Amino acid sequence: MQNQNAGQEKSPVTVTKDLKSRRDAAVATGVATRGIYAVRAENAELWDAEGKRYVDFAAGIAVNNTGHRHPKVMQAVAEQSQAFTHTCFHVAPYESYITLAERLNAATPGDFAKKTMLVTTGAEAVENAVKMARAYTGRSGVIAFSGAFHGRTLMGMALCGKVNPYKKAFGAMPPEVLHAPFPNAFHGVSVSDSLNVLENMLRSSIDPERVAAIIIEPVQGEGGFVTAPPNFLRALRKICDEHGILLIADEVQAGIARTGKLFAFEHSGVAADLVVMAKGLAGGFPLSAVTGRADIVDAAPVGGIGGTYAGNPLAVAAANAVLDVIVEEDLCTRAAEIGDMLTSRLQSIAAQPGMEVIGEVRGLGAMVAFELVTDRTTNAPDPALTQAIVAEAETRGLIILPCGTRANSIRLLPPLTTPMAQVNEALDIIEASLEAAINTAKAA
Repeated sequence: MQNQNAGQEKSPVTVTKDLKSRRDAAVATGVATRGIYAVRAENAELWDAEGKRYVDFAAGIAVNNTGHRHPKVMQAVAEQSQAFTHTCFHVAPYESYITLAERLNAATPGDFAKKTMLVTTGAEAVENAVKMARAYTGRSGVIAFSGAFHGRTLMGMALCGKVNPYKKAFGAMPPEVLHAPFPNAFHGVSVSDSLNVLENMLRSSIDPERVAAIIIEPVQGEGGFVTAPPNFLRALRKICDEHGILLIADEVQAGIARTGKLFAFEHSGVAADLVVMAKGLAGGFPLSAVTGRADIVDAAPVGGIGGTYAGNPLAVAAANAVLDVIVEEDLCTRAAEIGDMLTSRLQSIAAQPGMEVIGEVRGLGAMVAFELVTDRTTNAPDPALTQAIVAEAETRGLIILPCGTRANSIRLLPPLTTPMAQVNEALDIIEASLEAAINTAKAA
């Protein structure tokens, strides 16, 4: 008897269920995923396997600052693919890598001679910055901050200021990595509090002459989009200069025009010794960089840094195009405009009766978050409501992400090329999702 289903296409819902089943069977459980299976994306929009359209306010976690598939980026990659896709820069170097290094040397803060190395991921950039700092100073200690995220490699997770999930179950961390509290006025940690602990650490926990570097995100990413106050960064610069410690700026998530400046450190007027960047650098292609003082970058022995895929030609072509687009479309100004719209609307929502669950709206440029609390007296975190809002927004066609050490903040990372009409559409969805999630929680 002939199969009645023969030749029939699977329904979109069935396709998604099949993909989830295959993912569960084939992909490591530890690789966290959402239930959206992408098939197409354009600028700030994404379509899944069911044909559902989303406004994408995750942007691949701050990667697609120039939007999905920006025409200039795609053209640059297509042209490079016709020449060559890989030679390994160690074996047969190419001009585009050198050009990008020159541009990053000129663009990062600091009036001093600089050099750049390219790698592939943010974690790789962090690892290499630490290697450079250790080679230059002859010291091994590194100080990071609570709430920090610096990657999932061994050194990266040691630097992270959050145990679950980044350090949980992975055993002993590398030695001589210490954490100071990151200033967070909303949770009662002042700049003075943080500096006092840091200075006490240098008196009681580790000899400053053993500290190679202090690494800090100017705006914490996974930590909840908490901004380092400019006076705090200036104080860190002074402490580093006093003790011969290098200052490393982790601009992996905050950099590349996201905060209204090409690099978030620019808001403080502070120049770090080394800058690590990734995510938005290459418009969706895997590329990262370490840029810094030439003598520090050159401290590593020949062959001691780099990698087979480091500075892949396609990604380098994309990055050079991204830097062009940022200037041509004035995306730093655009980031500030989008950020103002997000912050203003969220503050307006927070002021409405029944919206006391929004404890704080914060951010810098188009790197905006709001924190969910049970009440504004204790500011006790409400991670359950946070997850409910994220899920509700997804059903309504908006992709947003949770973050924060207490898992109770929602971060907004729209492409900097998002049309304002879609920014407003996303804000409407956020407001509706808040109302729906709050009402559901009250009814439970």
